[in-house]
Amino acid sequence: MPDIVCVRTGTANLASIVAAFERLGKTVRLTESAADVRDAALVVLPGVGSFAAGMARLRELGLVGAIRDRVSAGRPFLGICLGLQLLCESSEESPGVEGLGLIPAAVTRFPPTLRVPQLGWNQLKPDPDCATLRPGSVYYANSYRLQTPPPGWLAATTDYAGPFVGALERGPVLLCQFHPELSGRFGAQLLVRWTQTAEAVAC
Repeated sequence: MPDIVCVRTGTANLASIVAAFERLGKTVRLTESAADVRDAALVVLPGVGSFAAGMARLRELGLVGAIRDRVSAGRPFLGICLGLQLLCESSEESPGVEGLGLIPAAVTRFPPTLRVPQLGWNQLKPDPDCATLRPGSVYYANSYRLQTPPPGWLAATTDYAGPFVGALERGPVLLCQFHPELSGRFGAQLLVRWTQTAEAVAC
């Protein structure tokens, strides 16, 4: 069975992610190693918390180059919540902090007229060409978002007083602003499709 490693960012509820994969019969190994991020068959980058803290942790662990190389090469990778946002150039949450820069865009805060964080279920509407993403109800916990899909990615959008990026897909690279591990049966089915796609590439 291909190796799944989950980056121990220090800003995520790893237990729920590990449990979600274990329910699917998968084994997840936690890591802080750049070598693991480079060499593992499948890599998960979770995140809950601030953009600045997340980037500081990745730099502290020496993971910036390994993640950039992996995603740029199109190798199996799943980013969840902050794990999506960190791939962007910057975030309004942490002015002056440089992100991984793999997505040429800035993360912005929801308008002040909205209740933030967006906490709860909302509808995901994917591009019809998406292979892994499907329409359905998913669970969010976010105050910031990527507003417009970047070029070169298939996208799923969600509406919260206007559309924003709910997820991005490019081959075996999947980035979810929502939490698939908290999205019930829909999230479990999504993880199954991602692991099947990723394992086919990794083998």
